[in-house]
Amino acid sequence: MLTQPFADAIVEAEKVIAEAPHIRTEQDLVEGYDYLAGSIRASLQMAWAYERDYPYFTQSTGPYTKMGLDNPDTLYFNANIREDREYVVTGTRGSTADVSFQVLNGDYSPVEVPDSLAAFDDREIEIAEDGSFELRFGPPKPDPGSNYFVLGPGSSMLVVREVHSDWATERRGTIQIQCADTAGGAPAPLTRDALAKRYGVTGKILLSRLRTFLAFPKWFYLNLPVNTMTEPRPTPGGLTTQYSSAGHYELGDEEVMIVTVPRSDAPYQGIQLGSIWYLSLDYINHQTSLTADQARVDPDGKIRFVISERDPGLANWLERTGHDRGYVQIRWQRLSRALDAADGPEVEVVKFGELADRLPFHDEARVTPEEWSSRISARQTAVASRMLG
Repeated sequence: MLTQPFADAIVEAEKVIAEAPHIRTEQDLVEGYDYLAGSIRASLQMAWAYERDYPYFTQSTGPYTKMGLDNPDTLYFNANIREDREYVVTGTRGSTADVSFQVLNGDYSPVEVPDSLAAFDDREIEIAEDGSFELRFGPPKPDPGSNYFVLGPGSSMLVVREVHSDWATERRGTIQIQCADTAGGAPAPLTRDALAKRYGVTGKILLSRLRTFLAFPKWFYLNLPVNTMTEPRPTPGGLTTQYSSAGHYELGDEEVMIVTVPRSDAPYQGIQLGSIWYLSLDYINHQTSLTADQARVDPDGKIRFVISERDPGLANWLERTGHDRGYVQIRWQRLSRALDAADGPEVEVVKFGELADRLPFHDEARVTPEEWSSRISARQTAVASRMLG
């Protein structure tokens, strides 16, 4: 059968999920199977988009195809490329907090992170007054002009990240890619052999995707003491204008983690929770993430996030949604300076009943159930609008 290699890979992928070492509860396993479904969808999309001579941008990570502790505030676009072709990327700059470009060598695997051959944000490109831009990526050539970026040896993927700080008001931009060397032509017609190859590749992508991001926490999180967060540090993967602070938590139902961090001057600053599957929690129907623009900033210039299962009635509550274990990450993006410990978070675990005594602006930070419901409704509307463009 044409699809047999893919079918076999799905069976193997289910075993990878079912045998994951972190599973403790039925909820853990059910969430793993849901993760599997999203990964199947994403893997099919990625395999069918593997057209380096006639590329296009896909979104293989999103609310329903999560991976790699995806940032709820980011729209991820990627296109397959090759180092010996020239590509024209055109688009319009919206009003979002950040847009960055990255060229990768290879792909993520269970044993390594791909090299970043180039990484920059839109401050390094010329953008017209109407917001339009044109970039070119290709082999070295004399006098390439502005907005030309050389593809290094092994270049295989162009990744574009568009980051929102205020979901309700910021307008996303547009992005397209075309191979200059093949413009005006057309890809070869599909054949049975080509389809068989794509089904086989889909299975390989699926298994690699699952195994890779089961390994990631071991590299970057699980060697840290529980209920702590690191100082700000450059984010692994070559994003030169992004720093992050990482940690993992384990809390009882009567325990609360308070994360206190200064409001940064960075255009983007955001915190999120992640599940043991290294995925963002439901950020559409629950408040499991906040940007600095979405959060309440206390009069002393600090943001105090409260991570708990029970509702404390506070504006900056991050909902655990039944997850007593998981990941916490803060990101700062579009930086113009290095960050140090003073920019980073302080973490404290207290009893739920101690919150009023431990939060200096506790009463001012309270929200009513009606106000909370309005916040969630606004998130649902904003995410739907953002995904539709």
